[in-house]
Amino acid sequence: MTDRVIVGTLGGSFGVKGEVRLKSFCADPAAIADYTPLYTEDGRKFGQIVLTGQLKNGFTAHVDGITTKEEADALRNISLYADRDVMPSLPDDEYYYADLIGLKVLDTGGATLGTVKNVMDHGAGDLLEVIVPGQSETVLLPFTKAAVPTVDLSSGRVIADPPEGLFIQPDQDTAE
Repeated sequence: MTDRVIVGTLGGSFGVKGEVRLKSFCADPAAIADYTPLYTEDGRKFGQIVLTGQLKNGFTAHVDGITTKEEADALRNISLYADRDVMPSLPDDEYYYADLIGLKVLDTGGATLGTVKNVMDHGAGDLLEVIVPGQSETVLLPFTKAAVPTVDLSSGRVIADPPEGLFIQPDQDTAE
């Protein structure tokens, strides 16, 4: 587990006066401004974020220290992180993405399927990107109660019951 949780991304400039486009990953999207200071991966700190408007996929905002279009454009595709201790506690069946990354993935029989590399949300539901030992391609596992019935953060693992054929072992022969 890390000390910070990803809460959104910056999408470059909005207008010419230093406003930025901001996509929030928070359950209450506008709450992102309440979790300041926010940090970038390289440690840059933004002490204040003021939401100034709403866009189709996010907000427009003034970010502490950004005053020009060029400065705002330089922030395109930059992830924002909040300190974990300012984040709200989650119900038992909800997780911060940062807590899932790195967990071992085991099948219901206890065999290792891989390790969670990333969590993706493409709108239709979350997917766990799993690194499979001995394979160059990752596997996208639906993060549903049916496909992932158990998440055990304390032991660092998830138990998966993946759809048949999703995880093909390299030593299995395929019938042609």
